Amino acid sequence: MRGPDPNHLDDAEAHSLLARLSTTDKLQLLSGGTPFWSGMADIAFNDASHRHGWPGATLRRLDLPQLIFVDGPRGVVLQGGATTFPVPIARGATWNPSLERRIGAAIAREARSFGANWVAAVCVNLLRHPGWGRAQETYGEDPVHVGSMGAAMTRGLQRHVIACVKHLALNSIDSCRFIVDVKASNRALHELYLTQFRACVDAGAGSVMSAYNRVNGQWCGEHDELLNRILKGRWGFKGFVVTDFIFGLHDGLAALRAGQDLEMPFQMIWPGVLGEALAAGQLPMSRVDDAVLRQLRQRLRLAKGDYGPQWRRCKRHLALARQAASESIVLLRNQPTGDGSPLLPLGPLRSLAVIGHLAATANLGDRGSSDTRPPPGAVVTPLQGLRAARPGLPVHHDCGRDPNAAASLAARCEAAVLVVGLDWRHEGEHIHAGDIAPILRQTPPPRWLERRVERARLQQWWQPVPSLLSWFTSHATAPLRGDFAAGDRIDLGLPSKQVALIKAVAAAQPRTVVVLMAGGVLICESWLQRVGALVLLWYPGEQGGHALAALVFGAVSPSGRLPMTIPTSEAQLPPFNPRARQIRYDLWHGYRRLQHQGERAGFPFGFGLSYGRFSTTVPTAQLIDHGSSDPRIRLHVTVSNDGLVKAATVVQIYLEPPSGGIERPPRTLVAFVKVDLQPRSQRRLSLTIPLHRLACFDEGRDRFVVQAGRHRLVVADHADDPGQGVALDLLERVLES
Repeated sequence: MRGPDPNHLDDAEAHSLLARLSTTDKLQLLSGGTPFWSGMADIAFNDASHRHGWPGATLRRLDLPQLIFVDGPRGVVLQGGATTFPVPIARGATWNPSLERRIGAAIAREARSFGANWVAAVCVNLLRHPGWGRAQETYGEDPVHVGSMGAAMTRGLQRHVIACVKHLALNSIDSCRFIVDVKASNRALHELYLTQFRACVDAGAGSVMSAYNRVNGQWCGEHDELLNRILKGRWGFKGFVVTDFIFGLHDGLAALRAGQDLEMPFQMIWPGVLGEALAAGQLPMSRVDDAVLRQLRQRLRLAKGDYGPQWRRCKRHLALARQAASESIVLLRNQPTGDGSPLLPLGPLRSLAVIGHLAATANLGDRGSSDTRPPPGAVVTPLQGLRAARPGLPVHHDCGRDPNAAASLAARCEAAVLVVGLDWRHEGEHIHAGDIAPILRQTPPPRWLERRVERARLQQWWQPVPSLLSWFTSHATAPLRGDFAAGDRIDLGLPSKQVALIKAVAAAQPRTVVVLMAGGVLICESWLQRVGALVLLWYPGEQGGHALAALVFGAVSPSGRLPMTIPTSEAQLPPFNPRARQIRYDLWHGYRRLQHQGERAGFPFGFGLSYGRFSTTVPTAQLIDHGSSDPRIRLHVTVSNDGLVKAATVVQIYLEPPSGGIERPPRTLVAFVKVDLQPRSQRRLSLTIPLHRLACFDEGRDRFVVQAGRHRLVVADHADDPGQGVALDLLERVLES
């Protein structure tokens, strides 16, 4: 089913509707459709975010779709049978924007089946430090890669719903997101931390969510430079800006002036300040009109259609979930066995040991705002997948609680698959109670209480309420279970008991395959050399068990590539304090930082092994200009699968910039493409690379500038691969903003 044209915005009709609205109508449309106190109670006692979408305000006399918001980075979060896909960081490992676009369309169709039409499934905050608790919600560490994947998701969503891109900007520490001030130069902002947001805007995003944190001293929700000058001015964004939920506003008047357009999900701060500001001449009506108009345009492009429950977990969507899980798996290690062949894929076996409690657990990711609720029995665990793939094979399971018992089982079998890693208790979204009290102090008491208690007495009584409410709110997502995630991680290794289990099993069974489940980085140096094969499964969604089995037994060749760098130790990473009040972001993180410091990675960005055997020819390249305002590089290369099995590879193009002048990373990713090839076959590729990807940001000219000199484009398997390159001599060029 094709939905509305994501780029069609009917300005004439939107202006006509705006002319029919009174000032009261307009102000009503600027806040969510739920009163604050009833909404908070709904979250605390009714698990609201998993039971219904959050409505925007509506005017019944207008024939206009009401905005209904749901979260959905790994699938629609509402109870009722939506498909659970692998988490975004796993899908980032597919390096397959075409697949991500189709997943976006699937999530959008399922959202519409619940009555929702506005989906926050596009998180493009860079993974600056892999200990970030919400690492699983983004696509990786590189802006070109993240931007390509985020733009693809945006395009898929916008076919049926309004896509919400989040969180603008520099939101990549969770445990201090309500208090931290992130300092960054204009160069770092434009080269690294905003590029991927612009890619999503250019892809037609209907809305952008501002972040909780400060950037250079100013709260993101009221940041004139980010929202007005860059997003709406420099980039020409025509959609609307929405606050992050509940705690996204501080100074309501400053926020609207700075470009904020909609407060969600409650009628909280704006209803108490905007009317008075208009009456006092502190707020121009033109700013209110602009905010309402942006929202009306997006509502008008929402088309009606047949979005019934039949879309939820339909065969097409389950097949997408399985394909995404399969393409996301990264094979990190595959050592020869006694006969000289690699351990994986496993050949004929008479018995298999599957070890670890995670092997038999539905491990889908954290339990924060992206938590999905698949129906009972929907999730295929690794153990179930392995058993289903070879029904006649005896597969014995041990939970791994006793390393000696697990090792004994592994020794009795011909091979072992050991599933270890993290779950919601180790990493994920986190609310620190004390950080949100200042925001809640702006929330007025319930109206019925104001009417019954005299003002002086009420103010005295009300003082401790925000602090109590903030503690309550931080636990409200699961007040009975207490199952809120641990937030950010400082220690990036496995829990010590799991390391002991790996060492015991690997010592007893040389044919041991270790499978890692996680959303962020796990450093493996202390035990890596003991195991024959290492597989990164991530949080693989509901079809992950089938995908793992297909790879382990050789039905599918692994094609996942790392979307982030795995270091050898935490010392290689940039500073990271989960409770920081101020931090500086520079140009150096991930593979950029390691190459800048001359250090090797444990596993480099873009790395991944295959059952195929690939080679590439020396590339050729030329500048395609013809006086265009959007000049490009055209690069040609031939890639071959010289192996004996069908396989896919990711052709990665890196820029090595001219020497001298401004300091730049030794290499940066500028393009990539995923290629499926039959055995003993080849394909000629033609890649188009926008010239701005070869540029750096000149703060003095406030523009991207292509340096004069020799630019080398390298076709490589990963960031540290020498690869094969072609040089282009370019003149200095100042690019349009």
